[in-house]
Amino acid sequence: MKQAKAITMMDAIFPNATLVRDLLLVLGFSTLTALSAQIAFYIGLVPITGQTFAVLLAGALLGSKRGALSQLTYLGMGAMGAPVFAGWMGGPAVLLGPTGGYLVGFVAAAFVVGYLAERGWDRRLWSIALAMLAGNAVIYLFGLSWLARFVPAGSLLSAGLIPFIPGDLTKLVVATIALPSGWAILNQRRGW
Repeated sequence: MKQAKAITMMDAIFPNATLVRDLLLVLGFSTLTALSAQIAFYIGLVPITGQTFAVLLAGALLGSKRGALSQLTYLGMGAMGAPVFAGWMGGPAVLLGPTGGYLVGFVAAAFVVGYLAERGWDRRLWSIALAMLAGNAVIYLFGLSWLARFVPAGSLLSAGLIPFIPGDLTKLVVATIALPSGWAILNQRRGW
C-alpha cells in the first residue's frame, strides 16, 4: 500500500501553492544557506559552518524537490562566482576544491530529509532525529568521497569527519526539538 504524502511545514504555513511562493521559498532557503556558510571557522581543509543546519532545515521545511532545488540554486550561485560559500568565497574552484563533495552532498541531503519529512518524519522527536542523521550521513558520504582526492587515506576521517561530529550533533538536537515543536504550535493554532 502506498503511503500518503504529508504536507511540509511551509505548505501548512503558506497553503496557497503558487509558482511565486515556491520560487520565494527556494530562493529564501538558498540565501539562508549562504548566510549560514558565513558562520564558519576552519580546523583544516574543511570549515565547520552553519550550512548543514540550513541544508537539513531546507529539506525538512520545503520537502524533497524544493529542498533539493534550494541547494542546487545555492550551488549555482556559488559556481557563477557569487560569494556564497564559507569565507565569502565563490566560483567553480570552490566546488572543485576539498569541500566540493560536501557542497554537492547538500542537494542529496536536502532531498533525503525532505522525502522523509513529506512522510511525516518531521513531527516526532525520534523520527526527525533519524531523518537528520540520514541527511548528515549523505553529506559525509559525498564529502569524504571527494575529500579523499586531497588528503592521505589514513587521515581522511580525522580531516573530514571526526572534528565535525560534535557540531553536527548539536545542530541535530536543535532541529529535533524545533521541528516537532513547530508542528505542535501550528496544530494548536489551527485546531488540527
